[in-house]
Amino acid sequence: MFVVIGGLPVTGRTTLARLLAAEIGAVHVRVDTIGQTLVRSGLARYPVGPAGYVIGYALAEEHLRQGLTVSAESVNPLAVTRNAWRGAAERANVPSVEVEVVCSDPVEHRRRVTSRSVDVPDLPLPDWQHILDREYEPWDRDRVVVDTAGQDSEASSALLLGAVLSAAAGGSE
Repeated sequence: MFVVIGGLPVTGRTTLARLLAAEIGAVHVRVDTIGQTLVRSGLARYPVGPAGYVIGYALAEEHLRQGLTVSAESVNPLAVTRNAWRGAAERANVPSVEVEVVCSDPVEHRRRVTSRSVDVPDLPLPDWQHILDREYEPWDRDRVVVDTAGQDSEASSALLLGAVLSAAAGGSE
């Protein structure tokens, strides 16, 4: 199975992807880690652009072809990125579930932005204005939506796990 998790920065996306991967025994592919690794290698400068995504698609597909479950996580802001993740699942012939993580409370979202710490060495963190200004196309297809506002990561994770298992049992692609 392939679980693709997207959403604006600081909505809880990475935390939920990690918790889900641990719960279902999945490989976690994180585009931020890939992109920052390219920067540290000297092969790219921040912002990396599509390179991190392209590598992520390839890694996810490789893991899926090996029979592994994958949880890929990125902002995933555009239809083209969402389609590329879906294409990896189709080429590997596995079901996929798309997830959008949101924080519907702008006050809480902004507070998270100002209190966040970096967990990828030297990764520049976006400020609130950058998040507001970021290009983010509305989703135009079915997906699981997890709203993390007003609840802790364990409660959000339980909702995500239930929705993913339900979608997987229904053969959602």
